[in-house]
Amino acid sequence: MKYKFNTTPEKSRQMAKVKSKDGKDEVILRKLLWHNGVRYRTNYKKLPGKPDIAITKYKIAIFIDGEFWHGYEWEKYKPRIKRNRDYWIHKIEYNMKHDQEVNKLLKDQGWYVLRFWSKNVLKNPDYYVQLILWHIKSKKEDK
Repeated sequence: MKYKFNTTPEKSRQMAKVKSKDGKDEVILRKLLWHNGVRYRTNYKKLPGKPDIAITKYKIAIFIDGEFWHGYEWEKYKPRIKRNRDYWIHKIEYNMKHDQEVNKLLKDQGWYVLRFWSKNVLKNPDYYVQLILWHIKSKKEDK
């Protein structure tokens, strides 16, 4: 059954613009990694959850999660949802549970999982690139 949203045309237009891949945060991070010599796959379908960035050589899976969709500070923001509460609470809590399941599946396959919040990546992309490079370096040292 299709959910009947109680929404305004303006909000509907905003939500229609939300992209599931190749967001500004992902593109910035990918370009910085590429310039640092890191080669990767994007939205890698061979892995659970299709990581935004998969560094296959070192088995590092990177997800850049949107705050709304993945429940950033969920207990604080959950009461603030005013419209379509039943739908959004179910949707976001499902996403959070699914993220945990994907993390476990990847770890069980020997992958290291990094999850970053989108706004944090946009504020300080160099920090997150350095963090990823640090993980790559530690993986190299393990070999």
